[in-house]
Amino acid sequence: MYGSDAMTPTEREGFERELRARFDAGDLSGATAAIVRGYGPELYRFLVAMVRDADAADDVFAGTCERIWRGLPQFRWDGACRAWCYAIARHEFLHWTERRDRQRRQIELSDAPLSRLVVEIRSTTAAHLRTDVKDGFAELRATLAPEDQLLLQLRVDADLPWRDLARALADDDREPTPNQVAALRKRYERLKRELQALARARGLVP
Repeated sequence: MYGSDAMTPTEREGFERELRARFDAGDLSGATAAIVRGYGPELYRFLVAMVRDADAADDVFAGTCERIWRGLPQFRWDGACRAWCYAIARHEFLHWTERRDRQRRQIELSDAPLSRLVVEIRSTTAAHLRTDVKDGFAELRATLAPEDQLLLQLRVDADLPWRDLARALADDDREPTPNQVAALRKRYERLKRELQALARARGLVP
């Protein structure tokens, strides 16, 4: 069985083909469960890093899985499913930032097996996250604007290719242009320079 933590690029390509085969065969429930099992752990880690609140991250992750489940029938497969999942996670995170001052709502998935899978991925991944060492660079990232944090999380931690990254950060589902991808690269390099300067100022690097 595929798992995102252990996938090489070649294995990920095979996993994407498996997902497409399930989709083409009409097995949408199986495809959704495979997506959550294969990409769920890294999506959850991404959201925990962005939300920085375990309980809220649980809700955002559940909402992300709900959107994946409901949106998969309309997915056009003109890009990687992984990039599409990160785009959904990004939108769910941004929605959360808009409503975080309101009463937190608990999202209940109507598909019981998927609901159990979401809880499984969430709890097992959270157990690993509790063993991670928080460093000064994580604190520095937290001072950045949300969209800049998203860019760093998706490029550095999720290691999304540039075109997939552009898709994940886009406000629509149009194919990113070469100029948009190039602009994203420049923005990323600028952020790296800014973080390095901050790290030197705080004595984190020589």
